[in-house]
Amino acid sequence: MTGRQRQLKLGAFLYPTGHHIAAWRHPDAQADAGSNFAHYVELAQIAEAAKFDLIFMADGVGTRGADTEALHRTATRYVAQFEPITLLSALAAVTKNIGFVATASTSFNEPYHIARKFASLDHISGGRAGWNLVTSSSDHEAHNFGRDEHYAHAERYDRAEEFADVVRGLWDTWEEDSFPRDKESGIYFDPEKQHILNHRGKHFKVRGPLNVARAPQGHPVLVQAGSSDPGKELAARTAEVVFTAHQTIDDARAFYADLKGRLAKYGRARDDLKIMPGIFPVIGRTEAEAQEKFEQIQDLIHPVVGLSLLAGMSGGVDLSQYPIDGPVPDLPETNGGKSRQKLLLDLARRENLTIRQLYLRVAGARGHWQIVGTPVQIADQMEEWFKTGAADGFNVMPPHLPVGLYDFVEHVLPKLRRRGLFRSEYEGKTLRENLGLRVPQHPARAAVAAE
Repeated sequence: MTGRQRQLKLGAFLYPTGHHIAAWRHPDAQADAGSNFAHYVELAQIAEAAKFDLIFMADGVGTRGADTEALHRTATRYVAQFEPITLLSALAAVTKNIGFVATASTSFNEPYHIARKFASLDHISGGRAGWNLVTSSSDHEAHNFGRDEHYAHAERYDRAEEFADVVRGLWDTWEEDSFPRDKESGIYFDPEKQHILNHRGKHFKVRGPLNVARAPQGHPVLVQAGSSDPGKELAARTAEVVFTAHQTIDDARAFYADLKGRLAKYGRARDDLKIMPGIFPVIGRTEAEAQEKFEQIQDLIHPVVGLSLLAGMSGGVDLSQYPIDGPVPDLPETNGGKSRQKLLLDLARRENLTIRQLYLRVAGARGHWQIVGTPVQIADQMEEWFKTGAADGFNVMPPHLPVGLYDFVEHVLPKLRRRGLFRSEYEGKTLRENLGLRVPQHPARAAVAAE
């Protein structure tokens, strides 16, 4: 992009009814969104018309939260929603340019399955697929896969390192021109351009070959969301996009500098990785209107749901035994997500929050950046983060859907465009082209080029 102004990358993070923990109760929310395909078609087409880089679908392979009452009172915890690769494959047929990123766990899948599914999605979408690599952190998921508890934190990242290597190796099974499909000669593929992986490692033994041709993008875009030290190291080595959660611009800058600074030792340039923090925008024509909209949805939170949310974010720590209007206690280290637990504690200590105040503080964005204000105020702060080394773009997390996405598109994006900070047209047809990421060269071609 020499000679052109650097621009924001934007993802539309589509939780079914919206990101606020009580979103489904909002009068404007689509309450059955998780299993309503027409709802997702509408959102995908809104985001594509607005020229978003991608749609992001989070996922979990279990219903989170052991408390039955909490599960009855919230619909934002993977209780009734589509499997994301299935959904995104369908959405690919009704869109042309927007990218599709889906979450799939390295703890509860096999590398061959993941390589095959995302390569298939890349073909179906014409080069618009991305895999969000997560290790998972919930015992509720482990219980569905023959385990009494999740893998230990260090083990699951060790497994994830090898898992990512196997998937990328399988994506390199075929060179770009492996399939002449010559009817006259009867030659379907060139065996010299097929590469058998024959991986044997600590966690996996995978021969290959992958039974899907090389993806249109070479590899689907590899995305990650971990912010612990092992997560950052894995991202520095393998990820091309990182979704992350920060409460302050200083924390975001520190993370950005740390992660970008790790790339060189893996032979990677700073632009090879895009860092996109989450942003939860509540938008009003005035500050007072924005605050009123925020308080309206905050009033819909049931205390049982708030405590359940904190338990999920803190690695399973039950805070119901403590006074809800008392201080947040020191939390024991758990086998859950380390970075999100630390974020919670840091927030509680920094702002001297009670338990109730803490769940109210994170109920919208679950630890991501929450901003309540006018379109100009939101655009100003996004610009500051972008221009001062805190972000390459943002994963936009509407409070409730579909209205929250409409509000951002109609009121904030025009401000960003007028400042030259966001595109008016797509640069290309693939997710890599639009994100400004290089197409990975097949190792066989790289070896020839090096001779």
